[in-house]
Amino acid sequence: MKTARAAKPSPHDFLDIGSLLSDDERLVRDTVRAFVAEQVQPNIATWFDEGRFPRELIPKIAQLGLFGMHLEGYGCAGASAVAYGLACMELEAADSGVRSFISVQGSLAMYAIYAFGSEEQKQAWLPKMARGEAIGCFGLTEWDFGSDPAGMRTMARRSGGDYVLSGSKAWITNGGIADLAIVWARTDAENGQRSGAIRGFIVPKDTRGFRTQNIERKISLRASVTSELILEDVRLPQDAVLPNASGLKGPLSCLSEARYGIVWGALGAARTCYETALEYAKTRIQFEKPIGSFQLTQEKLVNMLLELQKGQLVALHLGRMKDGGTLRAEHVSFGKLNNVREALKICREARTILGASGITLEYPIIRHMNNLESVLTYEGTSEIHTLILGEALTGIAAYK
Repeated sequence: MKTARAAKPSPHDFLDIGSLLSDDERLVRDTVRAFVAEQVQPNIATWFDEGRFPRELIPKIAQLGLFGMHLEGYGCAGASAVAYGLACMELEAADSGVRSFISVQGSLAMYAIYAFGSEEQKQAWLPKMARGEAIGCFGLTEWDFGSDPAGMRTMARRSGGDYVLSGSKAWITNGGIADLAIVWARTDAENGQRSGAIRGFIVPKDTRGFRTQNIERKISLRASVTSELILEDVRLPQDAVLPNASGLKGPLSCLSEARYGIVWGALGAARTCYETALEYAKTRIQFEKPIGSFQLTQEKLVNMLLELQKGQLVALHLGRMKDGGTLRAEHVSFGKLNNVREALKICREARTILGASGITLEYPIIRHMNNLESVLTYEGTSEIHTLILGEALTGIAAYK
């Protein structure tokens, strides 16, 4: 019996992972990839160098249906988790800042309203956010409380039928350009409790007492807006409260949504660095031959390919689990810990192949390296995700 001859493995998809995708998933991947190639890649180094987020991309991103694309209804695309992950990977192949912008809009701000808001809040905000007419941000982290959000100092005290918020939030992506902020604050103690529950509030940007201040002089995520949110006696009506969230479970579930996108996105940055190093190794001549002909360089490329493809299989499996309803937060921690850590290693290894050229913005590698240093930290540091997995293994929480 004759068997079909296997195709030669591609250096860009050695395990043919693309064959595991559906036609619709490949269409999403290819559509976002084409958008990135046309609208982002030609200018991203300049935007990074200038420290500017390209707001002119917002209507184009909305036209593609990428805002809240994995949500159902309210003008959202209702795409699968795998399709959303593929979009994140293609976006971050250009720059982490672009993926972060869309992730914060859809998986943090929109998801918070979608999962915990009233029907009136959903109707008021989600269609506009899906169309890119309103940009959101997510205020949980504070200057002194990152990994331990339960210690937050931002307070929401009752004043008649209203809430009055005071405090600040730090390291908030999209903060300076957002039309609304989802702010998490501790409410007044009730029923003899020592402290009140943590609740989420929708804060429109023009609310009196609310202002933002951008964090400047960054050398990471420069094509992204990072801000401090400042709340000075911000008075909000009762209907600004997200009614279906009380305690940290609400904001942490939003973070899990966003972390899922990172599981895919970090691999986009890694793929770009690997492919850049591969092409450079085949054309850069030293000692009268391409450096790709040297054993040490080939070992570096092979190691990069191994971790990239393994990470893609992890992301795809988690995506299938999410679509099947079996994904847990611990699984997402597994993906973020592994894929971001390995993506950063791939970028660093790629830099060594390019030598001095690897530290210039003529090539994308140092930009991706710098960005991934932030991705390694935000939405749960590698240490926190390690402890989440440690608790899952032993049943013992080692956070304190």
